[in-house]
Amino acid sequence: MAEAGDRRTQLLADQDEEREATWRERALNAEDALEAAHGEILAQRTHICELLGQVRDLEAEWTEEAIQRITTENTTLKQRVRQLTADNRTLDERLKAARSNLRFQDRRVADLEAQIAEPMAGNRPTTSGRASSPVTART
Repeated sequence: MAEAGDRRTQLLADQDEEREATWRERALNAEDALEAAHGEILAQRTHICELLGQVRDLEAEWTEEAIQRITTENTTLKQRVRQLTADNRTLDERLKAARSNLRFQDRRVADLEAQIAEPMAGNRPTTSGRASSPVTART
C-alpha cells in the first residue's frame, strides 16, 4: 500500500513538474514577446518624433506672407480653371453646331448635284433615239 502511495505521489509530482515546465516556457516566451514589443514601440515613437520635427521644420519655413500669397494664387488658378472649363464648353458647343451645319450643307450639296444630274440623265437618247424631256428642278 505504501509503495502504491509512493508511486502515486511520484506520478503526481512528475505531472506537476511537466505542467510547471510548460508554464515556465510560456512565461519565457511571453517575456521575450513583451521585450520585442517594447523595442518596437520605442522605435515607432522615435520615428514619430522625427517626422513631427520635420513637419515643424516645414511649417517654420513658410511665412504668413508666403502662405497668403500661395492661397491667393491657388484661388486665382481655381477661377482660371473654371473660366477655361466654361470656354471649353462653349467651344465644344460651337464645334457641334459647325459639324451639324456641315452635315446639312453636305446633304444640300448632294441634293443640288442630284438635281443637276437628273436633267442630264433625262436628255440622253432613249432606245427609240429620242431624247426625253428635261425634269424640272426641285426647290
